Formats: sequence, structure tokens, C-alpha cells
Amino acid sequence: MLSLPPLSLYIHIPWCVRKCPYCDFNSHAVTGEIPQQRYIDALMRDLDQELPGVQGREIETIFIGGGTPSLFNAAGIQQILSGIAARTPLAANAEITMEANPGTFEQERFAGFRAAGVNRLSIGVQSFDSARLQQLGRIHNSQDAILAASKAREIGFDNFNLDLMHGLPQQTPEAALADLQQAIDLQPTHLSWYQLTIEPNTEFFSKPPNLPEDEALWAIQEQGQALLQLHGYHQYEISAYSQPNRQSRHNMNYWQFGDYLGIGAGAHGKISWSAQNRITRRWKQRQPKAYMNALNPLSGEQDISLEERPFEFMMNALRLTDGVETALFNQRTGLTLDTIAPMLQQAHQRSLLLNETERLAPSPQGRLFLNDLLELFLDD
Repeated sequence: MLSLPPLSLYIHIPWCVRKCPYCDFNSHAVTGEIPQQRYIDALMRDLDQELPGVQGREIETIFIGGGTPSLFNAAGIQQILSGIAARTPLAANAEITMEANPGTFEQERFAGFRAAGVNRLSIGVQSFDSARLQQLGRIHNSQDAILAASKAREIGFDNFNLDLMHGLPQQTPEAALADLQQAIDLQPTHLSWYQLTIEPNTEFFSKPPNLPEDEALWAIQEQGQALLQLHGYHQYEISAYSQPNRQSRHNMNYWQFGDYLGIGAGAHGKISWSAQNRITRRWKQRQPKAYMNALNPLSGEQDISLEERPFEFMMNALRLTDGVETALFNQRTGLTLDTIAPMLQQAHQRSLLLNETERLAPSPQGRLFLNDLLELFLDD
């Protein structure tokens, strides 16, 4: 039977100083002054229209993403979090994460963000190599990145993530591993370490940079994972590594097919309705101006059909190194394992899933060939 999972809240702030050439997120370069108060008002209207659908359920995690949310001042973040707390129950131990750039301008605001209620930072370092940062269109340098992590810890963030990419233009394996070692030396509780991919509708897609060969990328991946393990960082998801008990609770809820409200320009949400056996996706208008001007910013809504649920569930759960408990499939989809028995059999026969009765987990081979594994659960 479909049961109600934990509930999270995603808040999208769409502005950046400039658009990075690899970025395919809904982000917009700042032209003039950011309309901070107008956008906050729009976020609260959006939230007011979302809350009836969750009927007073407690929010367990909040993630403020972008764009570059740290372009908002601390008073603005305080207003957003206070507005949420005034409208809906918030767990006493809620994880409240905010993305931040490591530039000097944002660093000066870290203490204000902490006082506003943010208890976890995700700092977008990407690299500690100034030449690579310039190629990526980043506006900070390597020293800014190092200082940002130190500053975060100094003012009381005992839980923070560093976002780091590898496989960068003209990057050697030695340089990639030096980047990773520098990140480890800063002792974040969490590292998001992932390979640069070229996405459509980006500058890099139309003007491809010179990226490392596959052999170099494989060497970086293997040696980097060994280095992370050596320093006590457990890989619990494809590109997520944490110190013990420091996984991102917000992202874990995504990967375990939990529920989340999405407010802000282009934000997406997913809500379960236990009594009706429905799971609904909702998304908002993408353009900031249209979003702020709309009395109702909802752009679209669609139920996830019974036939689509196995793939939707597995697409998230099988990203996790340890997978999920078997019982979670029924709880989060409302379907029994019998409905996917032939798919599971194929996955086991191809050694893509571990042969465990109490857990749905990818095998080492399944992690390497995840797309092949997920295709087995597609509705033909």
C-alpha cells in the first residue's frame, strides 16, 4: 500500500553573476539589481498554494538552490525561512542547506546565513586550479575556495559540502587528484565529486572543450575513490561521499523516492496521496519575471502512472550504493514486488542487482552499467 514518505522543500533562486558554460540549470545572469523582495513575496504565494496538498505534514529538510542563492542577503534568507516556519510545521532537527559560491562577497554573508537558520552549506568550489576555474567561467579563484571552507567552519558550520568536478578541460589525472586531495584537506563532512558532462543547451555543447580521454577519466575515478575511502569518506551515491552519518538528508529523501515541494522559478515537486493511491509531479514557470508576475505560478502537473512507478522508483533508489530495503518499493509506489518480478529476474541473471531478498541494491557491475540496469524497469 502507498504510504506517505518524508516531506522536503526545495527553494529555487535563479540568479547568477554570470552563466557558466557547462551549466544547464534554470539560472539567469544578473542584469541590474536582483528583485529580492518581489521574489520572496512570489515564493510565499507559491508556498501558500502548495501547502493544502500536504495537509499539515512536517517538513524534514529544506534545500535552497540555484542559481546562486548566496546572492540574496542574510535578511532575505531569514525572511524566507521565517515565512516557511510561520506557515507549516518544520521538524525540530530539520536539515536546512543552502548553496553558496566561495567568492569573497558571499563569504562575508556566511555568518548571517547561519544566524538566519541555515545549518548546512554546499559550497560550489568545482576546482582549486585557477586556470581550470577560468575555463569553467567561475568568478572565484583557488584561494577564495580554500578560504570559504575555512570561513564556514570558523563561524559554526559543522556540516558542509564541497562541490568538486573532475574530467575538466585539459585536466591531467594528477591535477584532478590534487584537486581532490585539497578538498579532503579542508575536512568537509560531505563531498560531491563528479565528472564534468557536456549537456545540450550549454555553451560547452556548442563549443566543445578539449576533455581528457576515457583512459584518463577511468584512472581519475578509480584513484579518486580509493583516496576518498582512505580518508574516511564513504561513497553512498554515484557522486556523493560523506563522513560517517553525514549523508545529505535532503538528497537521500529524493533518492528514496520521498516527497518534496518545489517553489521558485522552474522548481519541481513530487507529492504522494495515500488515500487516492496517486503520486503527482508539479512544476513552476521557468522565467523569473513570469514567475513573479503570476498569481498562480504552476506551469504543469502530471500523475505518475502505475506503469511508470517502477522505473521512477528505481531511477532514484539504484543510484544509492547500498540501495534500499525491499519493503520501501511497496511503501513508496503502492505496488508489490510481484509486479516487477520478471524485471528483477533479468537483472539478477545479468548480475546487475545483488541477489538479496531484503534489499534492492545494484551490484558493482550494476553501478558501472546503471543505464542498462534501469532500462529493465522501463514500461514498454
